[in-house]
Amino acid sequence: MAEGKAERGVPSLVPSCSASPSSAKKEGVEAVSNGDCVGEEPVVAAGGVLPSSPGAETFTPSPATASSQDGKAGIPRRSSIIKDGTRQRKERKKTVSFSSMPTEKKISSASDCINSMIEGSELKKIRSNSRVYHRYFLLDADMQSLRWDPSKKESDKAKIDITSIKEVRTGKNTEMFRTNAIYDHISEDCAFSIIYGENYESLDLVANSADVANIWVTGLRYLISYGKHTLDMIESSHNNMRTSWLSSVFAAADTKGVGHIPFNKAVQLVKNLNSGLKNAKIELKFKELHKAKEKVGTDVIKEELIEVYHELCTRPEIYFLLVQFSSNKEFLDSKDLMMFLEAEQGMPHVTEQVSMNIIQKYEPSREGQERGWLSLDGFTKYLISPECHIFDPEHKKVCQDMTQPVSHYYINASHNTYLIEDQFQGPSDITGYIRALKMGCRSIEVDAWDGPDNEPVIYTGHTRTSQIVFHQVIDIINKYAFVASEYPLILCLENHCSLKQQKVMIQHMKQTFGDKLYTKPPSVDDSYLPSPEVLKKKILLKAKKLPANFTGSAGDITDEDEGAAMAKKVSDENTDQQNVVSNRKFKLCKELSDMVSLCKSVMFKDFTDSLQNQKFWEFCSFNEVTATKLANEYPKDFVNYNKRFLARIFPNPMRIDSSNMNPQDFWKCGCQVVAMNYQTPGLMMDLNIGWFRQNGNCGYVLRPAIMREEVSYFSANTKDSVPGVSPQLLHIKIISGQNFPKPKGSGSKGDVVDPYVYVEIHGIPADCAEQRTKTVNQNGENPIFDESFEFQINLPELAMVRFVVLDDDYIGDEFIAQYTIPFECLQPGYRHVTLQSLTGETLPYASLFVHVAITNRRGGGKPHKRGLSVRKAKRSREYASMRTILIKSIDEIFKTVVQQLKEATDLRENVQNAIVSFKEICGLSPVSNLIQCFMALSTFLNNDNIPIVVLNLKDDYPTMEPQGVIPEVLKKVVTAYDVMIQTTKTLLENGDGVWEKIMQCQRAAMEFHENLNNIGVKEGLKGRKLHKAVENFTWNITILKGQADLLKHAKIEALDNLKQIHYAAVSCGLNKPGTGNAEPSKTRRSLEAIPEKESVDIGAGDQVAQPHQDTTTQKSLKAAK
Repeated sequence: MAEGKAERGVPSLVPSCSASPSSAKKEGVEAVSNGDCVGEEPVVAAGGVLPSSPGAETFTPSPATASSQDGKAGIPRRSSIIKDGTRQRKERKKTVSFSSMPTEKKISSASDCINSMIEGSELKKIRSNSRVYHRYFLLDADMQSLRWDPSKKESDKAKIDITSIKEVRTGKNTEMFRTNAIYDHISEDCAFSIIYGENYESLDLVANSADVANIWVTGLRYLISYGKHTLDMIESSHNNMRTSWLSSVFAAADTKGVGHIPFNKAVQLVKNLNSGLKNAKIELKFKELHKAKEKVGTDVIKEELIEVYHELCTRPEIYFLLVQFSSNKEFLDSKDLMMFLEAEQGMPHVTEQVSMNIIQKYEPSREGQERGWLSLDGFTKYLISPECHIFDPEHKKVCQDMTQPVSHYYINASHNTYLIEDQFQGPSDITGYIRALKMGCRSIEVDAWDGPDNEPVIYTGHTRTSQIVFHQVIDIINKYAFVASEYPLILCLENHCSLKQQKVMIQHMKQTFGDKLYTKPPSVDDSYLPSPEVLKKKILLKAKKLPANFTGSAGDITDEDEGAAMAKKVSDENTDQQNVVSNRKFKLCKELSDMVSLCKSVMFKDFTDSLQNQKFWEFCSFNEVTATKLANEYPKDFVNYNKRFLARIFPNPMRIDSSNMNPQDFWKCGCQVVAMNYQTPGLMMDLNIGWFRQNGNCGYVLRPAIMREEVSYFSANTKDSVPGVSPQLLHIKIISGQNFPKPKGSGSKGDVVDPYVYVEIHGIPADCAEQRTKTVNQNGENPIFDESFEFQINLPELAMVRFVVLDDDYIGDEFIAQYTIPFECLQPGYRHVTLQSLTGETLPYASLFVHVAITNRRGGGKPHKRGLSVRKAKRSREYASMRTILIKSIDEIFKTVVQQLKEATDLRENVQNAIVSFKEICGLSPVSNLIQCFMALSTFLNNDNIPIVVLNLKDDYPTMEPQGVIPEVLKKVVTAYDVMIQTTKTLLENGDGVWEKIMQCQRAAMEFHENLNNIGVKEGLKGRKLHKAVENFTWNITILKGQADLLKHAKIEALDNLKQIHYAAVSCGLNKPGTGNAEPSKTRRSLEAIPEKESVDIGAGDQVAQPHQDTTTQKSLKAAK
């Protein structure tokens, strides 16, 4: 049962990728969820007794809480629910709601926030020593001060004057929060701090929900900005643009000019404005409104239309986002939008014209279009548009280097393509080929047998599957072969025909395919297969082949019969099929053999034999069971084997139901052709479909560089960081969901949906993890989750992210929707995730609203993906080490670079630590970027719009200059900034020399590579010692190349940081007069000092691997602001 559900994508990850959060931590994978605000679970006093008074409480995690730090307290993991059927879940009574009225008024303006603050909220006041005070906070009616109760202070002292507030800071970004023992138990989204007074004291608070925190932050920022004029400001701007727009919409619908429109017309009007709404919900809202007003008649007036639209179409989470960037206005002007696009969305080269184009395209009101303002409705429309989809549009077209050997790519492959149901008695149909080829499949299968009337047929031998005529399949393949992709199609021919019918097959293929069929013999001078670029529009036949020196018309070869193995498993013991022998001999026609060129089918013996004797054009197929054994027992050898040879993996014959294996189990070993049963939807096909989206869905995806280079160290089963690869931290916040459909077949709950979201990471074992949100009861239309997760990704090039939406039900959680995306295709910032059904179709209007940020643990990364670094204290700094080869001449070479490796690490991480320190001083988390830092600083670096600290942008390295005496807290800002600039300068000025010395060492060591085995034997090494010497040599070369790459990318990142500082200073008005009007100086020593393509010859694999790395670097440079 568990396996069946897993295949449908419902319960847990497959065993190889199902590391629980707790086990993930043991293996160095940090997957942190801080979704619950502190106090959602009972706050327990030191003695373990619930406090009875609202006074100070010391927070001590209970055993239940402590044991679930890595997940949701009190929420069982999905995998444990499925695997342990006896586990009782907390019963929760299901009820059906017949009312659509919200329990709380939707927040869509500053006025709503101010009114809510005047009514007051319970907040938790955080103090040192883990003390938590429950207090009731409210804004005075005159909006002059903030008060709280109860308090031991006198009433006139238990308050903060609004005029004394310097800043309102979101998240856990003050010293009080950072140094508090309960830091990990507090939600980042529920925490905020009020910085006030001349000494910049902080009042640190935690709300019961992210919405409540947003209300207080938004309202207080308005009060700080407009003071006593807040009410006037609110009145002048409150919903003006929305009201005028909807008034014009109503006027256009009121064709008779009578001031009201028919009920059905009003319903359709709202539906047209928000297509995701259901008619029944709109009708119910109008009826409730009429009933509340005791109105007679059903016609709708303008005010009612506006009110219903406001209730049904306002998304508070987008309003709170808008006011973060609108300088506390109710709209975004073109400069606000520019800042949002640059700082949050990572969009490079944004101009005011780009902003204006977006406003003109998405703003519905005439006033907004004329003034260049983007209202809440226009901003919402923009955020749900394809422009803000989570999938990077660069990957919608072919974006990878296609000139490398075919063996360096993953290839989208189908198993028994002709079958559309199970493997034993299901029907065969040409629609299987049409579907697979339209989906970008580049390896299909044809299982040919003798048929009636001298016409070969296709089906799985020894089974009850139906048959289709061979020539019909060939016609269909020819028609659809290059519809979805122009890159080579591999036709896997499993030939069981007699010589007579083999000749019929030859005739059909030659007549139908013509010159599309690639028959040119491979060159003995080559070492690798041709590239997909060279083989465009070609069909490669994979089949058995006679020896090259064979001269007869037909010869004996060994049959490959995958169907026979399956038939043995399912047949009754007393049937003749029990005696089927899969490796029988049969006659192969010489003419058919000659049609096989680059994909000769051969039997695999072992890795040693293959590396010595196998030709690059020979192609082995592995049963899933055999491949799994090789992956587990010889992970490094399997990776090295796949650097030169193609490997095809086909499902275990026991998968009679056409279930699928996990392709990641074999992709991590570098296996190129993992054949999938396309007819079976679920988790495994989600991974396959999602994976091949990343290169224009052309069916070919370039493998990670570490799997292609001739000399590189990588083990498929690594449970730690990968040598030479920079781990990245993926920060995902699940904000909200929209228009979730109810699960198919779940009629017992009516239309009620209780959704929650799983975020799954698939990749190498070290990366596999999963986290879930809380359940939002009875809300599938616009559930708010507001939960953040963090995952460490050790091999980003092989990682995938899967969002799964499930319906929480005590009978069994039901699948609602999913979306799977390669890590490399994630766009940063606020994004919508278009959800898909179980069978892969896009669900109309169903989406998740998320925030994505990617930071680097050890430098490198992509600037346009905010590749900024998290802090790492020097005392715990890890330095790359060289391993001993036990060959003195080579060990001496590697010893010369030890100091440079240490310097490279220090150069990178000194900058990283300085940047994070600066962010902390600015009150921001490591996820933020420098543009956001200066946005935060601008609120108190200005005094009455006159900067008290300016940035001198005249030189290459901007300096921060105080304009007179400044408070102590600003002195700390200036000091932190100076350290950041100084470490950046050191990196940029010294990085080239360090990089060059590392590369010199690599070049010198590589001169020994080809004769390494012979040198080792002369030095007396043999057996395991010799093998270890080769392995350590490979490790050292991988480290040298990886450290050089990290240093190169650190320089890219440093240059990007300087550009961000320049841009932010000008945008926030902090630049010194007379500086900052032009782009940063172009004369600075920069990346041109580091060649993009190395001249180091470390084998054919490395030479062809380099262009992909150049492409990645160019993407980074292009995105650098």
